[in-house]
Amino acid sequence: MARKFLYFVAAIVVLILLGLLALRIWADEITQLTFVPSAEFTRQPALESNVYAMPDMWIARPGMGETDPALWLPEGAEEPVEKLNAAVFFVHPTSYLQKESWNAPLDHEESRNRALTYVKGMASPFNVAAELWAPRYRQATFGAFLTEEPEGKMAVDAAYDDVLRAFDYFLEGIDEGQPIVLAGHSQGSLHLMRLLKDRVAGKPLAGRIAAAYVVGWPISLEHDLPEMGLPACATPAQSGCVMSWSTFAEPAEPPEAKPGYPAGLALDGGNRFDAAPLCTNPLTGGVGGSAPADANLGTLVPSGDLLAGSLQPDLVPARCDERGLLLIGEPPEMGPYVLPGNNYHVYDIPLFWANLRADVTRRIEAWKP
Repeated sequence: MARKFLYFVAAIVVLILLGLLALRIWADEITQLTFVPSAEFTRQPALESNVYAMPDMWIARPGMGETDPALWLPEGAEEPVEKLNAAVFFVHPTSYLQKESWNAPLDHEESRNRALTYVKGMASPFNVAAELWAPRYRQATFGAFLTEEPEGKMAVDAAYDDVLRAFDYFLEGIDEGQPIVLAGHSQGSLHLMRLLKDRVAGKPLAGRIAAAYVVGWPISLEHDLPEMGLPACATPAQSGCVMSWSTFAEPAEPPEAKPGYPAGLALDGGNRFDAAPLCTNPLTGGVGGSAPADANLGTLVPSGDLLAGSLQPDLVPARCDERGLLLIGEPPEMGPYVLPGNNYHVYDIPLFWANLRADVTRRIEAWKP
């Protein structure tokens, strides 16, 4: 009986090892099978021109009061004595993971709840501003970024149409001449890059941008940044500039760049991955450079259920490496959502929550019409 049990255990171990080997060899194929929709792409009908006048089309916006997730503060953070005269437009990352459709239905409960959590943790550093707006939009599903098929780009384009419509309503709703902060993460940052090209670059609106935080998406210094109409932030008190980073602990093993995916097509039509991307350091407020952990004013460490969190200072350092990655040293304990290769993508903003709050304050205060 004991021998049979040992044979059984050995068989289980072999199966596990074979599974891990298969995952390593066919990781891309397995991931695509899991997340990429097999359904035919169907473009959803265009939203009505005044749809963003409906309160339910916003996860966060002025007037929501205590139900506004972007007004949340973690333990250890203080409410500003006076809000800064600025308006923030925040675009949340991908919260729709299903493969039933290429774009998220607006009434999909699970993705709506996940987006609310993202806004709570990622938009809250910006609530030093008097106004913070975060739209709902029919985002591209996660699998749209894993395929070279044209449906992936079509889904991203459809999502961008919603974001653009929300931004135009946002502009109508804020005071004329009021400084603007653009912020987003991951898919949200991709849409902000296009929005900067279409609505800001070379236009009077460029003069109203106090800062743009385009986080968790690679920005090509050659193919993207010139099209966005704003320079990279060189100093911590500079306004009208772009901050961008992608965070990895060490040893960092970033995923292989896929030029054919929607992620690879740059704003000028070139290959976004033919050189190292922009890396600004949220601890120094400028391009490149290095800062020790004691420069970190507070990392937002979430609770296990993601419903709460506290600020912990001096938790991680940050330095930009030659690959354009933001490295934070030994892997910190942040929760279960660290991606393979020590990729802290989900925590790009929470890792530097307090520094980001101080950074946006400086840039709004430095802005001049």
